[in-house]
Amino acid sequence: MADPYVTLGVARSASEDEIKKAYRKLAKELHPDRNKDNPKASEKFSQVTQAYDLLTDKDKRARFDRGEIDGDGNPTAPFGYGGGGGSPGGFRPGGGQFDFGGGEADIGDIFEGLFGGGKRGGGGGGFSGGFGGFGRRAQPKGANIAYRLAVSFEDAAKLAPQRITLKDGKTIDLKLPAGVEEGTQMRLAGKGEEGPGGAGDAIVTIEVQPHRFYVRDGDDIKLDLPITLAEAVLGAQVRVPTPDGPVMLTVPKGSSSGKVLRLKGRGFHKRGGARGDLFVTLMVDLPVDDDALIEFAQGWKNKGNPRGRMGV
Repeated sequence: MADPYVTLGVARSASEDEIKKAYRKLAKELHPDRNKDNPKASEKFSQVTQAYDLLTDKDKRARFDRGEIDGDGNPTAPFGYGGGGGSPGGFRPGGGQFDFGGGEADIGDIFEGLFGGGKRGGGGGGFSGGFGGFGRRAQPKGANIAYRLAVSFEDAAKLAPQRITLKDGKTIDLKLPAGVEEGTQMRLAGKGEEGPGGAGDAIVTIEVQPHRFYVRDGDDIKLDLPITLAEAVLGAQVRVPTPDGPVMLTVPKGSSSGKVLRLKGRGFHKRGGARGDLFVTLMVDLPVDDDALIEFAQGWKNKGNPRGRMGV
């Protein structure tokens, strides 16, 4: 039930960016892969991730700040009784308020006055037994467990299912969400540590791996594609790699290096259901020490100035 602000080492007024910065620093220091011989670091990593998860959820953060939930996300008391959002001693089961003049009042005494005025434990129609357990604190759930899952660039783009092995040894297949990116977190309900109130959750942070020739740009992908001089001059049908497999692309006649062609729907899946595009930049790849090409260029070198439009 640690204070998430204390766990992350930030002020209660910290911005979302400050919270993210603090989390990334601690997560890097405490990551289980870097502390294989230090189980306490792994436990602390889970606590840090749980704190980050609570404080980056606007609703949960607001409820914690009002005292309605604790650092584990569990209610501090039924119906907000004793919470930080009401007036001292205030009780609001349905929008009304009972004010006890700032003094401490036992919740049993409140209901004695409402249901016949009898004393607790007595007869004569009096209130007894705490109204079916009313006022009893909810049992806390077990701690969340943090995982990090490396996903290839292509798998992230096409939302290929990912297999992950949990702490209990069970292996499950994860369905990546549309819009997945570096740092995306997925919650697996009930897959955390066991506790009196049930199991916590597993929090899986996605790490999208860089690619040797693809570059991500939002939901789109950029690719530099080498083509021969003949393909550029004469035009051609060429094979182009995509995350879903190679496709054929038409290179128009007279294409220069830098010309951009678009393959629609070959990028990342968007949250709205559509998909980004793959933008292919043509790069003319000239052979080295080709005598025939050198002879051709020597006869062609005075055929115009492509920089003339720039005034040079």
